[in-house]
Amino acid sequence: MNQNVSAKRYDDMEYRRCGKSGLKLPAVSLGLWHNFGHVNMLENSKNLIYTAFNNGITHFDLANNYGPPPGSAEENFGKILHDDFKAYRDEMIISSKAGYTMWDGPYGDWGSKKYLVSSLDQSLKRMKLDYVDIFYHHRPDPETPLEETMNTLSLMVQQGKALYVGISNYQAEDAAKAIKILKDNGTPCLIHQPKYSMFERWVEGGLLDILGDNGVGCIPFSPLAQGMLTDKYLHGIPADSRVATSGIFLKESNLTPERLQKISKLNDVAQSRGQKLAHMALSWILKDKRITSVLIGASKPEQIIDSILSLKNTQFSTDEIKLIDEILG
Repeated sequence: MNQNVSAKRYDDMEYRRCGKSGLKLPAVSLGLWHNFGHVNMLENSKNLIYTAFNNGITHFDLANNYGPPPGSAEENFGKILHDDFKAYRDEMIISSKAGYTMWDGPYGDWGSKKYLVSSLDQSLKRMKLDYVDIFYHHRPDPETPLEETMNTLSLMVQQGKALYVGISNYQAEDAAKAIKILKDNGTPCLIHQPKYSMFERWVEGGLLDILGDNGVGCIPFSPLAQGMLTDKYLHGIPADSRVATSGIFLKESNLTPERLQKISKLNDVAQSRGQKLAHMALSWILKDKRITSVLIGASKPEQIIDSILSLKNTQFSTDEIKLIDEILG
């Protein structure tokens, strides 16, 4: 066994049942969207995986195009898994997705059977796996019939290439249709992965109700709104921040005076709760029992440990919720 793997890794993590399935996920899961590609240090990526696993994070979330460059996050994760965690594969939930552009031509994008089958086969080779635990359709395809896409997800389960299937970025109406097709196929939709944070609350307009009513789990991504829901930008833009270093996913123009005022007021609420703003932002999502897990990203091991602290207080008083809603407007 690996001497670097902690015997106490399950002591402090909370595990939540995923909808009405037999699967439980850690309340905090690690997304490998950035910081795991070929442009990153493999040793740092390995440290992130160790830190997560040693603190009870068993779920590692990938997609075919994660990197950069696309595919490299899966390659690097596969190498780390093969070299360090082979004996622990059955303690891990590994997910991947397809739905965004992965390769040139008409068969490397969206939701056709041709693309999804090819993409999962490639993902399995990159990660040196026989199967993934969860395979998602990454975004709705406006041109491919929904039946074709969902029937392909069912096929992946029937072929043993995925244990469970899910959807991501689906609005409420399309999610309901997808869930019904999968249920009729005998391969129920396990989970939905939407964008959800204090600043982006569209899932409250019907989607969460649909998931709850159908016994489907929910695992929000971008819960800290690309870092805006932290105390990082309260006193200017740090030199090592996402805004300063890339400016692709979070731009300086997002940090308007009005937005910064809201962040400052939310920070005051967090401090009154004995939390950092980032902790409160995660706790605020996890307060809803329909939420199975929340996806975090990390570039440093201490960020993972810090995020887990949000689990210490996921209870909110009526007054706190009212105050937060007033701040958010």
